[in-house]
Amino acid sequence: MTAFADSLLDLLYPPKCAFCRKPVRGKRMICPTCERDLPMADPEAQRRVIPNLAVCISPLYYTGDVRMSLHRYKFQGAAAYYRIYAELMAECLTEQKLEPDLVTWVPLSRKRLRSRGYDQAKLLAAEVARRCGLPCEKTLEKIRNNPAQSGTANAEERQKNVQGVYRAVTSFAGEHVLLVDDIVTTGSTLSEAAAVLIHAGADPVSGLTLARTIPNHSPFRTELNGDFVYADF
Repeated sequence: MTAFADSLLDLLYPPKCAFCRKPVRGKRMICPTCERDLPMADPEAQRRVIPNLAVCISPLYYTGDVRMSLHRYKFQGAAAYYRIYAELMAECLTEQKLEPDLVTWVPLSRKRLRSRGYDQAKLLAAEVARRCGLPCEKTLEKIRNNPAQSGTANAEERQKNVQGVYRAVTSFAGEHVLLVDDIVTTGSTLSEAAAVLIHAGADPVSGLTLARTIPNHSPFRTELNGDFVYADF
């Protein structure tokens, strides 16, 4: 596409901030206000302990405009958001001084991939890897189209829902693998996927997501919060 065509498209369809949807200049898809006011986790809160992971890090909290942005990314075709998401994730990876050997992702099932048209975690993993100069490899496949995690009622159900749904498609010789997903709530999906990678020889496995739930906030819909978390698919 020519520079003129790019400019014409920008004029007809101005780029918008991935979070607040206000028009922005350039291709970065984040406005100055959101860059200043996004619900960033402080360095200590970015780190979370999840079974089978050495650590899981996330730059943002899953709330407000971040939650709505990720909903558009996963369910409304806003695939272009992956670039600004991955930028924030790569910065978090650098700040936390993690040094993985390779990057991979939590895959969708074939059925859900056909329905969505793209694998949101794969897009993030590939862009994070590119920004950090790391290889990005497919290491897992989803062998069972389990019900969406958002339909589960509690952490125990989530854990049962993802048991046995992943299979390793490669083996490792002690490499530090970075496992990427978009959101972490209870951590059940990441933990199950990490266990499969460890069984295949990865050592250790770390996790990286764009967002995490706020500590001590329930990730499930309740009569009090009326919220519905679209996470850990």
